[in-house]
Amino acid sequence: MKSLVAAMALAAGLAFASVAWGGTGASMGASWPWWGWPLALFVVCFFLGIIAVPAGVGGGVLFVPIVGGFFPFHLDYVRGAGILVALASALASGPSLLRSGLASVRLGLPLALVASVTSIAGAMIGFALPTQVVQTALGVIVLAIVVLMAVSRRSEFPHVPGHDPWADALGMNGLIVDARSGEAVSWRAHRTPAGLVIFLLIGLLAGMFGLGAGWANLPALNLLMGVPLKVSAGTSGFILSLASPPAAWVYVNQGAVLPAIAVPSVVGMMLGARIGAKLLHVLPAAVIRGIVLALLAFVGVRALLKGLGVWN
Repeated sequence: MKSLVAAMALAAGLAFASVAWGGTGASMGASWPWWGWPLALFVVCFFLGIIAVPAGVGGGVLFVPIVGGFFPFHLDYVRGAGILVALASALASGPSLLRSGLASVRLGLPLALVASVTSIAGAMIGFALPTQVVQTALGVIVLAIVVLMAVSRRSEFPHVPGHDPWADALGMNGLIVDARSGEAVSWRAHRTPAGLVIFLLIGLLAGMFGLGAGWANLPALNLLMGVPLKVSAGTSGFILSLASPPAAWVYVNQGAVLPAIAVPSVVGMMLGARIGAKLLHVLPAAVIRGIVLALLAFVGVRALLKGLGVWN
């Protein structure tokens, strides 16, 4: 299995490096045929979809800094495609996660509702800011995500002391089968009011940068609300599928969704996410997490330096 993960990482790295080392901006655009960029987007997004689902992050958090940093597209178009990519990866993996019990509808619905409201406001704020400011802020946010993921010590089955009346009223509980023992383990959420506030902020950032919100959904569900790790990862995708469409409509209304960018990206991400959803059951989480951290750290530095005008 580790060899499979290594092969996936190598293939994604080669596809990514062909763009990164070949040059960016108008110089590379002039040397490539018109179909080169859609093909590169498809290949890169396919492998991003495979690693995004087991890592518990939406495809947007990987797509926006990579494409914004190494493809010659305006950031508004990248963010518009990014929110659709996040939505596509969530929709592609959602049915299998719901069927397997790794996503909880009762847990996800209230959180998705508050996140969807603020994602609209975030998208409108993003359009009001200058592109360089958004690019710099994107680099800062991506590096903050790396730190958050690195320091988080997630628990497969967190201890939840006592009962939360909010969680009980909303039915935020369920059963999950322990892969090691084969026994059904009951779980329930807690700190629901704090979770609702956090998801308000998550929706705002997701809409502003087109990142989706899987990077924040997972630690919020697991560390704050005490939801088992795999249920957190599965429900994170379900929340994305409900919270992303409102922000996506803002980008569509602003004319920031180009089919030449969005279509190959979405198709590649959906195909990769379907594979990633199947691999969620068997892939070692630590290996996937390490790949995602290294990739995000690199593209976060790239986005920050590009926003500051140091590396264009």
